[in-house]
Amino acid sequence: MKRIVVIPDLQIPLHDPKAVNALIQFISDYKPEELYCVGDEFDAFEISRWDRGTVKEFGGTFQKNLDKTYAVMQQFREALGNKPFHVMRSNHGETRLRSYLRAAPALATLRVLDYPELMGYKDLKITYHNRIWEFAPGWGLAHGDEGSMIATPGGTAMALAKKTGLSMVTGHTHKAGLQHSHSGFNGQHSNLLYGMEVGHMMDMSKATYLPANAGNWQQAFGILYIDRNKVTPNLIQVNNKSFIVEGTKYSW
Repeated sequence: MKRIVVIPDLQIPLHDPKAVNALIQFISDYKPEELYCVGDEFDAFEISRWDRGTVKEFGGTFQKNLDKTYAVMQQFREALGNKPFHVMRSNHGETRLRSYLRAAPALATLRVLDYPELMGYKDLKITYHNRIWEFAPGWGLAHGDEGSMIATPGGTAMALAKKTGLSMVTGHTHKAGLQHSHSGFNGQHSNLLYGMEVGHMMDMSKATYLPANAGNWQQAFGILYIDRNKVTPNLIQVNNKSFIVEGTKYSW
């Protein structure tokens, strides 16, 4: 059986370092066969349209935060070892970069400014996907902004699953939720679909754009068990600065 850990939105440098370090330690101990990231590993607020013309755009922090993101992704790579590591495109990453470069079209074609090149993913031996990736028969990995946003945790992934016909594992909403939609007749299931949203690993005190720094968000991550062509999704939620996987507790 293959075990895959799914990293949620990190939003570096707005991440929770202690929670992320606990997740890295877990991966080192658990030794999964593969590691997936749903994107938004880098917040990239410096090139956000919401911060255009503000001190965030002109603060000179973009390279520093790129380096910080690379360092964290390198830690994930070291914890995983020489095994497959996949990262999805996302709205805070490639989309923000492409949008920002529209004002500098001559630079937009530079290979060095291609998002995975900018992030150093070739050096880290990370496979980057710029569209929904079917990682197992009937199962897709996506960031989650490819469809409609649903308020209920798991609902955005479920809506994307119904749209694509693939069970979906996503991020983007920062919510932790697992939904399913099954139909059948005479005791036989058909059209089995799952939608799993794997939460986030942000430090909510850094989310100053939210009223009172509060939202219906949940620190979490995912584990996928793949037995031949059968995928079993498992959502691991953080509760009071700790999480438990298969009887082992990690806390900070």
